[in-house]
Amino acid sequence: MSDGLHTDAGLSPGTAYRLTVVCAGTGTAAIEFAPAGAAAKKPVSCDGTTVLERFTAKHAQRVDISGEQGATGMIAWRIDKV
Repeated sequence: MSDGLHTDAGLSPGTAYRLTVVCAGTGTAAIEFAPAGAAAKKPVSCDGTTVLERFTAKHAQRVDISGEQGATGMIAWRIDKV
């Protein structure tokens, strides 16, 4: 899980979205929006539980989902317009 997900999603500023993330494996991952301070890091347990995060896009919004130290497995994600 060392690569994680790091994407500039091309979202429309001012539009509400829902990020759905699931991690299957062991350990934990973390969701973070950039630029820094856009939102706090949110933990994702790698036990197959789905985590939802609703947010409003800002300019140059970046989504980072990274495995924490020792995490193994796979991360799936989807962004939907709300």
